[in-house]
Amino acid sequence: MQESVYIGLGANLGDRELALLRAVAELGKLPNTRITALSPFYETEPVGVTDQPKFLNAAARLATALPPLELLDCLKKIEVEVFGRKPSGKWGPRSMDLDILIYGDEVVSEERLTIPHPRLHERRFVLKPLCDIAPDLRHPVQGKTVTELLAALPAGGNVTRV
Repeated sequence: MQESVYIGLGANLGDRELALLRAVAELGKLPNTRITALSPFYETEPVGVTDQPKFLNAAARLATALPPLELLDCLKKIEVEVFGRKPSGKWGPRSMDLDILIYGDEVVSEERLTIPHPRLHERRFVLKPLCDIAPDLRHPVQGKTVTELLAALPAGGNVTRV
């Protein structure tokens, strides 16, 4: 059975647009998985550690039969093997970041994985692209739609469509 899964994509090192396009291509190669939607790309201010280049962010919807932890392993493998991602600390610069935002209606709380993404509802750079592809998607814990979550955010956090 296939689930609708939403993935956040982000990069702020090197050719960011090429990196996002390449990441989308890699997602399309995952077994028992197909891409069913892709948001526009957005340039965003870094969060947490602000002394670094701006990010390019997007969101993708996948239909996949991969279970959550197996999907996580595939995403981490893409980050490391395709993009040469090295540990950069929390909120540090990265060649590619792939996060599972929402996986169907599942709520997962494990050492390696939390679904929905624990800060999804606080991040304009995640909610804006997600809203483009799934405005009525309901957060499985918050109970609000992506549109409602985005509207509830305080002003700030520049997110500019590229």
